[in-house]
Amino acid sequence: MSTTVETFAELGLSESLLKTLSEIGYETPSPIQAECIPILLEGHDLIGMAQTGTGKTAAFALPLMEQIDIKLAKPQALILTPTRELAIQVAEALQSYAKNLPGFHVLPIYGGQSYTIQLKQLSRGAHVIVGTPGRVMDHLERKTLNLDNLKTMVLDEADEMLRMGFIDDVEWILERTPPQHQTALFSATMPDQIRRVAQKYLVDPREIKIKSATATVAAIRQVYWQVSGMHKLDALTRILEVEEDFDAAIIFVRTKTATVELADKLSARGYAAAALNGDLNQQMRERVIEQLKSGALDIVIATDVAARGIDVPRVSHVVNYDIPYDTEAYVHRIGRTGRAGRTGNAILFVAPREIRMLRTIERATRSPISPLTLPSRADVTNKRVADFKEKVAGVLNAEGLDFFANIVSQIAEEHSVSAEEVAAALAMMAQEGKPLQIVGEDPRPAPPPPRDDRRPGVFGDRPERKPRFDERGERGERPARSEDRPRREERAPRPAPAGDMVRYRIDVGREHGVEVRDIVGAIANEAGIESRFIGRIGLYEDSSTVELPAGMPGEAANALKRTRIRGVPINLRPDEGRPGGGAAGGFTGERKFDGERKPAGGERKFNGDRSVFKKKIDR
Repeated sequence: MSTTVETFAELGLSESLLKTLSEIGYETPSPIQAECIPILLEGHDLIGMAQTGTGKTAAFALPLMEQIDIKLAKPQALILTPTRELAIQVAEALQSYAKNLPGFHVLPIYGGQSYTIQLKQLSRGAHVIVGTPGRVMDHLERKTLNLDNLKTMVLDEADEMLRMGFIDDVEWILERTPPQHQTALFSATMPDQIRRVAQKYLVDPREIKIKSATATVAAIRQVYWQVSGMHKLDALTRILEVEEDFDAAIIFVRTKTATVELADKLSARGYAAAALNGDLNQQMRERVIEQLKSGALDIVIATDVAARGIDVPRVSHVVNYDIPYDTEAYVHRIGRTGRAGRTGNAILFVAPREIRMLRTIERATRSPISPLTLPSRADVTNKRVADFKEKVAGVLNAEGLDFFANIVSQIAEEHSVSAEEVAAALAMMAQEGKPLQIVGEDPRPAPPPPRDDRRPGVFGDRPERKPRFDERGERGERPARSEDRPRREERAPRPAPAGDMVRYRIDVGREHGVEVRDIVGAIANEAGIESRFIGRIGLYEDSSTVELPAGMPGEAANALKRTRIRGVPINLRPDEGRPGGGAAGGFTGERKFDGERKPAGGERKFNGDRSVFKKKIDR
């Protein structure tokens, strides 16, 4: 689009969706939304090149929902994602957009979740399916998923599906979709294989390319607190109290309602706070900003759009109370501090399920965001006492103290106590509803979010892209190997997980174009095993071995038996070859896996914590 789009109403969306967007805080479309929504509403196929975090979920989800026939309780849209985390995230976004669409049903399906649950939900009917390629393939093969009524097909993060070895599965699914439907493909990059898929399966697609914001103010200190063990409001007040050089803050939330609610709660706790949102007229908005400049207000709680253009020098802190929907919003938010060469502070609250967005922001801004340790009770108490002492010291040299000293002496004499005891009583009275000493226990600190920077291909919280690696990860050049010697086992450069490990063999190897990262990605995605619990991986010509924790539940084992890597069924089973690996074909015989077998002697001891699998499978 050649002109700037200021509102979603300009894009041709229905009144029902516009009402929902207003209620959840969407006010101005992001560039990817402004470009893609009209094209998709017109029925064209689309190739969208945009980084994660640019708002592309709404770009394809909103037009998709306009085509849904609520009365037809059958799959009318299919969205493929590379990971279960993204599938859940997209499904939740669709559900939020359907707030004013009664009867709408979206179903995420992915590996590691019980088939029984998914079959029951499919039998009840779903309008939109969001799934990972492997599990969607399984349901299509079982004929438990019917795409006869499909109107829209979306490939989300197509380059990630290629990188994880799922592109053959994606093509397999595309070949089984009805000939008449709309297809939208979104990808951060456009490798040749993705371009080939687009040319083969998309009809005269429109192509949109969006550049994401990649720079932040260098003078801004960026930190995050992972929401855990304490209410966000309590954590916010603790942080504001002990932050050094705090002068004024803008706190960002997603909705207009939240600005008012948080402003009221902070005011009740003694802060000079006010809301700033789109419901304020220009005169009231200017008044709030002027009060912030003059010091009559210390905190403004705002939505993204309402805070645009604010330039108040005394804003020392920006707090992302609600994580932004996209990276551009984050850059705009933190740009309210650290202006004109001043230093600033940006604090981001991140729920465990939002860690993926945190990593996206880090990649897009090319800036690491450090974890913030929540101030303890002692920290807050010390700060309050220091402030109280400073106030008292400021009054000690004031005139007229003799009158009050005489009152203190009278009280001490009348009650037979010391002047210090009277002073202590006066100090307690002077707390003004904010006790100097905080009682109670500190919450447990949240564990650090998972991060695996040892090798690309471990999804979830994926590290920033790096140059292409060899099959050994980041260990540099492999030593030369004599051609007359057999290939030795190639191992993933990862520390051995603590605990009992069982070695399995799978029917994919070098001749299938498989790399270590493909195996890690498939196992993590389909069985719900975090990458750090996957042990050594050996690559051979026509097969591979992989070490997994003992005590694998039957559901996870069955999921892996049906898993495909680069379109090839892996046929997972315990490995009976010699411990050191061996030449391809060294495995003989096959044992039935019952989900409970412990490894043979000589293997590492595992602590038996089945939550390695369960926490993912039960999601």
